[in-house]
Amino acid sequence: MSARYGFAKSFGAELLDGGTVRFRFWAPSVEAVTLELGDDALPMQRETGGWFVATAPCGDGARYRFRLPDGLAVPDPASRRQAGDVHDPSVVVDPRAYQWRHADWKGRPWHEAVVYELHVGAFGGFAGVEKRLPELKALGVTAVELMPIADFPGQHNWGYDGVLPYAPDAAYGTPDELKHLIDAAHGLGLMMFLDVVYNHFGPDGAYLHAYAKTFFDESKHTPWGAAIDFTRPEVRTYFTENALFWLLEYRFDGLRFDAVHAISPPEFLDHMAARVRARPDDGRQIHLVLEHEGNVASHLARDFDAQWTDDVHHCLHVLLTGEREGYYEDFQDAARLLARAMAEGFAYQGEVSPHSGKPRGTPSAALPTTAFVICLQNHDQIGNRAFGERLTRLADRQALRAATALLLLAPFIPMLFMGEEWGSERPFLFFTDHNPELAELVRKGRREEFKKFAAFSDPGKRERIPDPNAPETFDASVPDFDPASKSGTAETLALHRELLALRRQHVIPRIPGARSAGAVPLGRSGVCARWTMSDGAVLIIAANLGAEPVEVEGCAGPALFETGRGTAEAAMNGTLPAHSTVAFLRERPG
Repeated sequence: MSARYGFAKSFGAELLDGGTVRFRFWAPSVEAVTLELGDDALPMQRETGGWFVATAPCGDGARYRFRLPDGLAVPDPASRRQAGDVHDPSVVVDPRAYQWRHADWKGRPWHEAVVYELHVGAFGGFAGVEKRLPELKALGVTAVELMPIADFPGQHNWGYDGVLPYAPDAAYGTPDELKHLIDAAHGLGLMMFLDVVYNHFGPDGAYLHAYAKTFFDESKHTPWGAAIDFTRPEVRTYFTENALFWLLEYRFDGLRFDAVHAISPPEFLDHMAARVRARPDDGRQIHLVLEHEGNVASHLARDFDAQWTDDVHHCLHVLLTGEREGYYEDFQDAARLLARAMAEGFAYQGEVSPHSGKPRGTPSAALPTTAFVICLQNHDQIGNRAFGERLTRLADRQALRAATALLLLAPFIPMLFMGEEWGSERPFLFFTDHNPELAELVRKGRREEFKKFAAFSDPGKRERIPDPNAPETFDASVPDFDPASKSGTAETLALHRELLALRRQHVIPRIPGARSAGAVPLGRSGVCARWTMSDGAVLIIAANLGAEPVEVEGCAGPALFETGRGTAEAAMNGTLPAHSTVAFLRERPG
């Protein structure tokens, strides 16, 4: 069924002709289920395989729950909308009610993507994001990626504690307001992406444990409890249909799949992606992106377009900040590893990680540059810090400017994190809105997490780490949307606009078919990378993030960009100044 008319799910409530709704609920761990529809209670018919079914006269807006034999009333695990929070009744939604204004939108090619990651709550909900779309278009962004919006407990959450994957959180707005946001983005020529979480459920409101115990494999344990059992057909259907639901019913242009290294067996990922690719053809371009800390290239050679490439981020972060603790331990030889990542995508391709003591990664040199999403900052790399500091607080300003040029001109897929474009200094902290008992556990766990870091070996110092459940923690994480009074912001914003304009004109048209022509480290603080573009032109980018000049060879041709006057000339003469980047674009002779 097309997105224009909704997506028919195997789970949940589906409107039928004649003013009735079919309710379908998978509860293999119980013998009976009652559908509570408003003030009415209807016994559901048990079918084979643990399914319960009922059909009732009702329509859009009807509230319902499922009552279990022990008296527990639970929401629909495939609820399209909640009447309040995750513990409240579910609401029947007519997916055909919204009239799409840009139903003819077909998307954009993946190589045109300039991704902007944002937190919907920090932007003021779906309407708040929509209000700022023209600014993002003017910046040069072509794809807006929403952090997870699946219904989570409370009013504030990163989204990775979601428990109802089909229901946009009510704190952000209604389903139609989300569709209006996506529709508006398409009207501006912007793609919309959604971050989805299939590797776990949050700790509050995951009622599946009560009536579908076989949804989980108790023999496999994860940081979130028993692992989801992706060998079960019903589980595979639940998540595969969720991916199709967002793409078809809401017309998202793509999905980012969170932490898929925690999904087992990994073959499920390729099964799901193949199902998405085999959807009824509506002519739209759909893009699928992974987060996989294992650097597994095989998925990218099939139906996934790209992966978040942490290696590039980690190399750049070490060069900019000098930090070496935690997973940054793996990147002490950052310039050499950055050169490999610039040439081949992954820095680790099977080598042993000093941090984990285990091999990490598989060969990636055969993949196109568009298989790698690179960034300087994202929600994880900022928010997982104790105080949520951005690079504006950690790095030299000119070095950060040089790294930004490398990010936005290289022929990978670049990603910005909200506020990065104007050099925001506001933190992005870890925040939740849990019940008092869970809030205390999260507060203690968050502070214990940093005990292994030298700066927090003293318990007194750990106590200063912001309380995730405190309202002011969320408030502090809202970007300073009116930064005009702050020094340097106008310059930083102008830099991003200039670089993205250059990318749009000179780099993007040449990306399909681009291949690495090699990359070398520049001392211990920089890199020089070359790519042969699709038209035969050679793109050369040399970046020095250190405080001393470095030697560089082979820089020649018309300068596409330089961070300071004379940088290109110095590079052609064999020296790249401190904290600088230069890009050359040599056209193919003749």
